[in-house]
Amino acid sequence: MRTIRFIGQLALMAALFLGSLTLFQHHMLYFPQNTPLADVLLQAQSRGLERWPTEGDYRGLVREPTGPARATLVIFHGNAGQAWHRAHYADLSQLGLRVILAEYPGYGPRSGTLREAALVADAAETITRARQQFGDPVLVLGESLGAGVAAAAFAQVPGSVAGLLLITPWDRLVNVAQHHYPWLPVRWLLRDRYDSQQHLAQATVPIAVVVAERDTIVPARFGERLYLELPTPRHIWRLPQAGHNDWLAHVDAAWWQEVFDFLLPLLP
Repeated sequence: MRTIRFIGQLALMAALFLGSLTLFQHHMLYFPQNTPLADVLLQAQSRGLERWPTEGDYRGLVREPTGPARATLVIFHGNAGQAWHRAHYADLSQLGLRVILAEYPGYGPRSGTLREAALVADAAETITRARQQFGDPVLVLGESLGAGVAAAAFAQVPGSVAGLLLITPWDRLVNVAQHHYPWLPVRWLLRDRYDSQQHLAQATVPIAVVVAERDTIVPARFGERLYLELPTPRHIWRLPQAGHNDWLAHVDAAWWQEVFDFLLPLLP
């Protein structure tokens, strides 16, 4: 009887532990920083960024190029911080791009739910609004978590996106989770799936993939698996010395020009 009771206690403890992981796993995936809108706009203005889309609404920040825009680039950032922390992307306006730093629900000054369905639906709405306001072409850049959001949103707005740039992406989030927690049944527990391989299976637009070969958070092999399953046109850039969080230090203006020449080959 003692043995049976002990086994029962172990089973109960395991069930409680796995249940807590299921309930609180979004805290392991999303790391938002919340800042009042006035503070965000003050920081943004110092980098030449403005509120977008309107004075009465906030979905992110925008910087216009000095001349006519070749395209509108919508950027979905990684899982930590908030959109204005990625103000360095605004410098891509020097390539003739209108740059929108999209903000997620629950991040920065925005309210909302930290779940895949909410982030993806909101991202799809952001892409749609950008296209309605500025016209074609619209490009989408996603970094890390943002690559998963970008791929899922792309599938929800067919015909709206002219090209995708996925930086340190995964094929399926469950594979990355299993890599980090090999002792857990993550395939059963994971609620937010971010299955980029499935979402991009029918894509017909150019897709650029960037992997950091020293990435320990999303190891490069997951981005390479995604790349191998993509339809064409596609291209991959491997950054041999880069990690997940320092890859930006391993690219330069010429590299960015090469990437966007691939995504926008027919535009001046």
